[in-house]
Amino acid sequence: MRSTDSPVLTIDGLIKDVGPLASLDGKMLRVVSGLSMTAGRGQITALLGANGAGKTTTLECAQGLQRRTGGTISLLGADPDSAGADLRSRVGVMLQDGGLPPSARPIPLLRHVAGMYRNPMDVDALVERLGIAQFGRTSVRRLSGGQKQRVALAAALIGNPEVLFLDEPSAGLDPHSRQVVFDLIAELRDAGMGIILTTHLMDDAERLADYVYIIDGGHNVAEGTVADLLRHDHSTDTAITDRTLFFDAPPGLEFKDVLGAGLQVLETRAGSYSITGALGPDDLAALTAWWAARNIMPASLRLEARSLEDVFLDISGRDLR
Repeated sequence: MRSTDSPVLTIDGLIKDVGPLASLDGKMLRVVSGLSMTAGRGQITALLGANGAGKTTTLECAQGLQRRTGGTISLLGADPDSAGADLRSRVGVMLQDGGLPPSARPIPLLRHVAGMYRNPMDVDALVERLGIAQFGRTSVRRLSGGQKQRVALAAALIGNPEVLFLDEPSAGLDPHSRQVVFDLIAELRDAGMGIILTTHLMDDAERLADYVYIIDGGHNVAEGTVADLLRHDHSTDTAITDRTLFFDAPPGLEFKDVLGAGLQVLETRAGSYSITGALGPDDLAALTAWWAARNIMPASLRLEARSLEDVFLDISGRDLR
């Protein structure tokens, strides 16, 4: 578990059992098993995991929405299981299902919620920032999934919290709304808010997160900054320098003796090539010189490093759960 000078959340050895369930012969089911993590102030901490890995249960225990079976949790220096209204007022929560009353209308709902706090955010400014005004008088039950997400985010923020929990914050958002939400989250982080989120979208985590925990089977299996995770092969405990070069050129080209050893060249379909391995400047220079000598100009060219999705699948497996 990492150390941070200003933690908003510390979890040590979290255990959560549920049940008994008839399908399990009356036995308790352990959904979180010894999970530990730290989230810092002014940082975005992401929890990644397959369905059923324990992400949402972990967040709900951290928020005090579920009582843990074992381990310790400190949220803004207090135990969420025993803390009172003072702690709740300092924490914003956006649930995966929104948690919004279906008959409510967004703007009156946000004004009502703002009235419960001593120092709420400016409702009108938040409504404008998240584009809620255009459907602000429509009942929640008639909103699209993305519209509900924006209202749920506004409701989580309206109390001006010190720490914000986001469960799948970009679910259902169109590209424009997603950009608006991401910009707002980044600004809140930069202003000192501690933000903890879960997501199934690796691009979101790769773009937003300052630190990532990968969870599988209810416990940590990997953690680090995005850069650290991308550079490290957790199955062999070695550094990774692999990149893949994609390009389109005339079909049937042979690259024997053009590139250095250890590179894998594939023609994935006629005229579409990929070169994977520890590609360096000398390899690119040799390849472009080879093209120039043969008057070949690739129709497209793209260099990609290993992605967070690759890391996640390598660690948690590629089989359906």
